[in-house]
Amino acid sequence: MGFFRGLSGRLLLLTVLVVMLAEVLIFVPSVARFRFDYLQERLRRAEIAVLTVMAAPEGMVSAELQRQLLDRAEVVNVVVEGMGERAMVLSGPEMPTVSASFDLRDPSPLALIRDAFARLVGVEDGAVIRVIGAIEGMEYRTIEITVPAAPLRRAMAAYGWRILQLSLVISLVTAAVVFWAVRGAVVTPILRLVRGVRRFQAAPEDPGAVIRPQSRVGEIAEAEQAIAEMQRELQRSLAERARLAELGEAVAKISHDLRNILSAGQMMADRLGMSADPTVARVLPKLIASLDRAIRLCQRTLAHGRAEEAPPVPRTVSLRRLVDEVVEAQGLDTGEAPARCRIEVAPGHTVRADPEQLYRVLANLVRNAAEAIQASGRPGEIVLSAETAAEGEVIRVRDTGPGMPSSAVEHLFQPFRGGARAGGAGLGLSIARELVQAQGGRLELVSSTTEGTEFAITLPAAGPSTAVAASPA
Repeated sequence: MGFFRGLSGRLLLLTVLVVMLAEVLIFVPSVARFRFDYLQERLRRAEIAVLTVMAAPEGMVSAELQRQLLDRAEVVNVVVEGMGERAMVLSGPEMPTVSASFDLRDPSPLALIRDAFARLVGVEDGAVIRVIGAIEGMEYRTIEITVPAAPLRRAMAAYGWRILQLSLVISLVTAAVVFWAVRGAVVTPILRLVRGVRRFQAAPEDPGAVIRPQSRVGEIAEAEQAIAEMQRELQRSLAERARLAELGEAVAKISHDLRNILSAGQMMADRLGMSADPTVARVLPKLIASLDRAIRLCQRTLAHGRAEEAPPVPRTVSLRRLVDEVVEAQGLDTGEAPARCRIEVAPGHTVRADPEQLYRVLANLVRNAAEAIQASGRPGEIVLSAETAAEGEVIRVRDTGPGMPSSAVEHLFQPFRGGARAGGAGLGLSIARELVQAQGGRLELVSSTTEGTEFAITLPAAGPSTAVAASPA
């Protein structure tokens, strides 16, 4: 029975059942028609017997001839009626009791089917039936015959058995043809697809395990193509995860040594605090803040095994002050770099955000813009602006660089796939987007053409608080 649990077996069984059902629908009217023809043939024979009697002198024939005529017609007796007369033309030695009467002069299809099955299943031994038919071309218009029911039932049963055998043969042949046709066109490609999926499951990193579409059936070919694309995408994801795992291990090792180096740098920076140089006094707090951020990031990486971001602590931040610090840290405030920076943020403009995380996001966008302009080999400009919109605070970073390649735009915020320049890993934008989303905002690429690129940071609107954070440190 295991065969019929599969698609092939169920298809074979279904085909047989459907063909058998069709044959049953044909069988029912066929048996009814067979009975009708059987009785009509007896009526025609009885007509010939009546003509023989009427042609005899004075309409009288011998008892022996009557018996022969009744035997040839396969009836018990014959009665004709017409012109107001009813006459017994032929009769046997006995007058059996009639069990049922049937009028074949104008029968309906349903009546024929009903009567046929009544005779097929409900006939008693020795029963006879009366059959009434019409006569054409004679002065009598109606003929009645009495017919034994048993021979009729045997003939109907034999006919039905032949139809049943033929139906079974047709069903099996049709089912076999359909089975092999569908197996070759559908089942075999599906089994091949299943084997391909299992082979990929056993070795998902093997490029040779990816399914190669072979089917010519449209739907199955589409399924093979879709699964092959999914498998290739999964292989890329697995490769990225393996790369990330290797990178995480390397970062943990680097972070351990880098923390010690940064700690030494922090101590030396502390010693610079005794300097009376005004430039050192102005730059030193920002340097110490940057070193503190780097040390904290190294410590989190070592503690959690990855660069896990701390939950944001939003507060009201002076955006202009934060932007000035970003531009100064990137060395864009001197006018010596190929990229000039123009700040279009009002001094009193505030946003509600985590200052340290927002600083990192802006620093990443500004640094990317400066590197794009520098790579183009011509001077350019970076514009930082802010506006208050209905959906919240919108910070825009726009540059006049060469724009990003289409491959980078397609995988913009995906690690290791969204790098906009040669050698870039694409991690910066991915991290920046996560930091903005953690604060309930979003980071979007507004446009990127040969005339420049623009990003937009949308943050929730600042509350009524007027407290301003002076520094992201």
